[in-house]
Amino acid sequence: MPKTKLSIISRDHHQVSRKLISPSALKVIHRLNSKGYDAFLVGGGVRDILLGNQPKDFDIATSAHPEQIHALFKNSRLIGRRFKLVHILFGREMIEVATFRGQAADQHDSPSQHQTEHGMLLRDNVYGSIEEDAIRRDFTINALYYSPQDFCVYDYVGGLQDIEARQLQMIGDSETRYREDPVRMLRALRFAAKLNFDIAPSTYEPIPRLAPLLSNIPSARLCDEVIKLLMSGYAVKVFQLLVTAQLFEPLFPQVNQTIASDERGEFYRNLIQAGLRNTDIRIQSGKPVTPAFLFAVLLWPEVDRHWRHLRKQGISDFPAMQRAGHIALKNQLTQISIPKRFSLMMKEIWEFQLRLTKTQGKRPVQLVQQPRFRAAYDFLLLREQAGETLNGLGAWWTKFQVDHPAPETSNRHRRPKASGHGGRRHRQQ
Repeated sequence: MPKTKLSIISRDHHQVSRKLISPSALKVIHRLNSKGYDAFLVGGGVRDILLGNQPKDFDIATSAHPEQIHALFKNSRLIGRRFKLVHILFGREMIEVATFRGQAADQHDSPSQHQTEHGMLLRDNVYGSIEEDAIRRDFTINALYYSPQDFCVYDYVGGLQDIEARQLQMIGDSETRYREDPVRMLRALRFAAKLNFDIAPSTYEPIPRLAPLLSNIPSARLCDEVIKLLMSGYAVKVFQLLVTAQLFEPLFPQVNQTIASDERGEFYRNLIQAGLRNTDIRIQSGKPVTPAFLFAVLLWPEVDRHWRHLRKQGISDFPAMQRAGHIALKNQLTQISIPKRFSLMMKEIWEFQLRLTKTQGKRPVQLVQQPRFRAAYDFLLLREQAGETLNGLGAWWTKFQVDHPAPETSNRHRRPKASGHGGRRHRQQ
């Protein structure tokens, strides 16, 4: 177990202020303190304020056990089995509260902490002190604690030093920590991209070797983590890091193989990067996005490959596209459990690529009135942007929308723009 060396930074030497913290989080900490429990703002909330950013979430660590926390707040709920947590709801705002975690004396015999043969923790509800809790966190920059009682920041593992150096450093032995939870490898890349931090060599070195461990993670959890990666606002950089660190392959094995071996591999890579770049721009501009569009982009190499193969076998275009989409999704679901509400939309976007080639008669007027038209149109423009020759089809549909504006936009006279996510018609599902 790594050793701790406590540094207490007084209010005169840091920029964390109660004015920058959610009043709901302060209320939770105050109530816990008033009942005799230690409670601190911890993790990303402290880190982001120290970096001059506005936190999106405020997490709390406390000496109170989950059941004790739950009893203090009627507006709370206990969640989790692998890690027991308490979510306290204030309208639409949610404050997450976790009990200080400890280290079991014998991990394999403890009923509250179990590991697989690969070292992955299956259950971890051993509680301890704040010092133990700091050591159990993943990266040093996420192990900083702020107390509204004395206005001090408590640093047990050198997190403040790493923030100043803009370096991502794992607490403890990196390989052991990745084996405990392989998702930490994805988190490392996400934080590095989001914060523009370098990953310490000792933290990065095991990642390519341990990448296959991601196959041990439940597919539903991987879906959540991949969505976080893609919706971070820095998805282009994340994608590049995933490829370099060999983490893209266990997430999207078939797509990775197609990009590497298919004659259209360069186009597929360009398409994915263009889709992620458009998404980053939308997120950074505060516009709505949906994971369905991004998954449609990421799986298009497989859909297109199967579609071409099925057509060579003599199957007509549309049935071939439907079957190709089914095959690509079926294969991908063994790694990442994409929710049905997303997969249905993905299929519509893919199949719409054929419908958009029908530009004669009344067909175009009917197509633009369809709910998925805008998303499919954006996808079409991405294909052209990535280098695919479609004989000016994107320009044709752009002009058609200008010449035939929808009733609700007929007085605006604005040229339609590619949103990458279906514009105003296309919202988070």
